[in-house]
Parts: sequence; structure tokens; C-alpha cells
Amino acid sequence: MKALKIILTVIVILVAIPLIVALFIKKDYAVEREVTINKPKQEVFDYVKYLKNQDNYSKWASMDPNMKKSYRGTDGTVGFVSAWEGNKDVGKGEQEIKKIAEGERIDYELHFIEPWESISPSYMATERVSENQTKVKWGFSGRMDYPMNIMLVFMDMDDMIGDDLSSGLASLKRILENQ
Repeated sequence: MKALKIILTVIVILVAIPLIVALFIKKDYAVEREVTINKPKQEVFDYVKYLKNQDNYSKWASMDPNMKKSYRGTDGTVGFVSAWEGNKDVGKGEQEIKKIAEGERIDYELHFIEPWESISPSYMATERVSENQTKVKWGFSGRMDYPMNIMLVFMDMDDMIGDDLSSGLASLKRILENQ
């Protein structure tokens, strides 16, 4: 009986420690990457404001060539929705244009449905560097609620998501500079 009490106590402690630690770990994360494209700002903005164009440069779009896509609304305007359903790498979800500051910034809301449900704000912003150079910033933020936020100790979201954003921006640069 004494051995059973010891085993149960150890199990309770092993379960309690991560739960207690998770109380003190951040729940929010944000990732941003940027690239400079050798094209005028308006030309770059006019390309990135259309969600359908993300299929040409987003790393996630290339992860499942058989992904089912559907659209609602008018692309490049507030309220436009791009939905996807793909393999286990891309899951299922929607992206909606929430706000556009013409020539400057597009704010999106990503609604992931599978493999887990979450909502994450995202944006693309353009900044004039020179007459024929534009800096594009692509940002993504999210939240992992307690107790799942303990995963942020083991997962570097900046590297995980940042690498995909960087890859997408490199493709965007290649596409626009070769037009």
C-alpha cells in the first residue's frame, strides 16, 4: 500500500509540474519576416492584396498540390474569403481580408479548423525603399491558451512559421522581379 501511495504521489507531481509551469509561460506569439523587392511599391501592393495570388508564392499552398480551394466575395476587398482543405500538412481553414490600408497594408484573419481550431491575425505591409524598391513585411500572430501554452517552451514558433514566411517572401520576390 505504501508503494502505491508513492507511485500515485510521483504521478501527481509529474502532472502538476507542467501545469504549474504553464501558468507562468506566455500565451501569445508573433512572427514577422521581410524582403526587399526590386519593383515599385504600388505594383507590389497591387499583387499582394489579392489572396488568390498567395497560391503562387505561399509555402503552405505548395505543400499540397491537390488542395481544394474555394472563394467567397471579391478578391482584393474587405470580406473576401479564401478557404482550403488539404492533406495533414495544411489541414483545413479559411483566410479573410479584414482591413485594407490602400497601398500600405492588408490585414487578414486566419481561421484554422483542422487539425486544431484557432484564429490567428496575419498581415502583409509594403514600404517604399526607393522608387523601384519595396520592402514587404509578412506577419503572423497567435495564441496558445493554458495549458497548451506549455508547448511554446518546446516549439520555436519564430523558426517554424518564420521559415515558411521567408520561403514565401523569397518566392514572391522571384515572381515579381521576373515579371
